[in-house]
This record gives sequence, C-alpha cells and structure tokens, in this order.
Amino acid sequence: MQERIVEILIHNEAYAVIISLLLNIVVSIFGVLPSVFITAANLLVFGIWKGTLISFSGEALGAILSFWLYRKGFKRFIDKRKHKSLLIRKLLSAKGKDAFMIILLLRLFPFIPSGVVTFTAAIGEVSFIVFLIASSLGKIPSLLIEVYSVHHVTSGTMEGKIVLTIVSIVGILYILAKLVKKEHT
Repeated sequence: MQERIVEILIHNEAYAVIISLLLNIVVSIFGVLPSVFITAANLLVFGIWKGTLISFSGEALGAILSFWLYRKGFKRFIDKRKHKSLLIRKLLSAKGKDAFMIILLLRLFPFIPSGVVTFTAAIGEVSFIVFLIASSLGKIPSLLIEVYSVHHVTSGTMEGKIVLTIVSIVGILYILAKLVKKEHT
C-alpha cells in the first residue's frame, strides 16, 4: 500500500501535499485504517522533516473533521452506558481539564485506535476546543515514535529490525490477551 501511495504522490507532484492531507483525512474519518502507510510514504517522498510535518497536519485535520462529523451524525443515537473500558466510559462524561487529560493519554497508547478516541470524544461531552488541543498535542509523541520506527524499518537498520520485532511481539501478545479475555467472558 505504501508503494502505491508513494507512486501517486510522485506522479502528482504539484498536488502531493494536498493528496497526502486528504488521504489522512479519509483514514481518520473511517477510523479503522492505519495511517502508518501514509506516514511512510510521506517520509519517502518529502523527507523526514517535511514528511513528519505533513503527516502531523493530515492526522490533526483528520481528527478535527472526524470529530465534527461524528458529533453531527452520531451523538444523539448512541447509548453511552455500554462501554467496557473505564477510560472510554470516563471520556464520555468528561469535560474541561479531565477530558483534556483523558484524550491526551488515550492518544499516547499505541493500541487504542485513533478513531475510537475521536468517536468517543465526539459522542461525549468534550468541547470542540478541548478535543482540538488535546488530540493535536497527543498526536505529537505518537507520530514521532511512528516516524522514528518507519524511518528505521524502511531503511533496514538494526534499530528498525529491533523495532519491528518488538512491535510484532507486542501485537501478538495483545491479540492473544484479547482472545483469552474473550473466552473468559
């Protein structure tokens, strides 16, 4: 997928930044697709600094637009009491400083999909401005980790191989933990 995005960006050089931003917005709206492929393509096409800035801008714009769309479309239809995660339940009723801290923390966890955080905040009581600031600030460290990892993985360095191995092990353990938890409920 990354190769296809790189190809599209290179062949549309004049519009490459706009295309990348739009891809990030679409990924954010759907909420289940990983943005790592777009980040990797941005790094390869634009370089590490410009690629990071474009990826951050696209993810932030995507989260903001998604929040607005989710709030307009779903808030009145969702039953807020049926969530298992304590942090998600807290976010649904949180406001102000509490909402800010919960969103910031949830953005830092690599295995909580960005779309879940955005959707939950949108159907909850979080104000738009609190979401905007907390979400954008929370994306900075997670995107920097993603950029670092993608850069080393695509470069084939030893650090990249270690990062890939660790991510794979954590991912497998996470899936196994979910499967075991599912069997016990």
